[in-house]
Amino acid sequence: MRLIITARALLLALACSLLLPAQAAEPVTVRVGVLQFGTVSWELEVMRSGGFAEREGIRLEIVPLALKDATNVAIQGQAVDVIVNDWIWVARQRAEGRDFTFVPYSLAVGGLMVKPDSGIASLADLRGKRVGVAGGPLDKSWLLLRAYARRTLGEDAASLVQADFVAPPLLNELTLRGELPAALNFWHYGARLQGAGLVEMLSMAQILEGLGIERELPLVGWVFRERWARDNPKAITGFLRASLAAKAHMRDDDAVWHRLRPMMRVEDDATFLALRDGFRAGIPSRPPAEGEQAARQAFAILAATGGTTLVGKTHTLAEGTFWSGAPGQ
Repeated sequence: MRLIITARALLLALACSLLLPAQAAEPVTVRVGVLQFGTVSWELEVMRSGGFAEREGIRLEIVPLALKDATNVAIQGQAVDVIVNDWIWVARQRAEGRDFTFVPYSLAVGGLMVKPDSGIASLADLRGKRVGVAGGPLDKSWLLLRAYARRTLGEDAASLVQADFVAPPLLNELTLRGELPAALNFWHYGARLQGAGLVEMLSMAQILEGLGIERELPLVGWVFRERWARDNPKAITGFLRASLAAKAHMRDDDAVWHRLRPMMRVEDDATFLALRDGFRAGIPSRPPAEGEQAARQAFAILAATGGTTLVGKTHTLAEGTFWSGAPGQ
């Protein structure tokens, strides 16, 4: 009789345990270093507030940083797990024996902006004129423009125009005041110029096409250490899956952008829409492997133009620059 009671009790306990909700696994923390007012914060906010990170078992720890160089220092010092940077930096790090790797985040990059009544309809129309450039003489957009000018006009843009290297906010201000006939700024600053009525005279898509790069080229991506990814597979896989889900939501849902608007620091609808549409246009749509092929083409052009100051001693994209474990690879 005791055996029967015991068996019944065990069955009852098992049934009750099946009806109880399973204990949720402890979330995995991913520390993300971002520029304090950068556009990456928009996606991270959607990942958090939309529940995309939580559904993947990820707890986001946002580490705000003041300068781009600070993000590089933070990840090199292991103060953060993930940052956003370009594959040029990653390739150079790998060539020097460090194990950073890259997963495409965005295609967005600024084009050459002019006022609609400027009379400037082509790059040739800028001969001898001032062009404001953000990011310095080794900025990848400027280097690609130089290569494009050589390919299409037979002359380096560095000699074709007078390049003024200016901080992004000041570059916009000088362009709007008419002190600079054209501006090559980061994409979100270009979107603000568009919102103010300027037009894109030459897009990066046109520049890349003119250089024979027809595949989708991701310019910036999530950057992390390969060893960290191997040691924390749930963290990196969950983080990247949450990122893809957040991007899809931002691409398809207008309402999410109205919730983001306070973070975007816009004062008018035209600028708001230009930033929203610019972000959406930059969402990668092709597999990372295709982006890697385009990057190999672009790297050779950038290395020839920027030299060792840009890429170091290597003139080919280092193996492993693009992470082989990326979703969709």
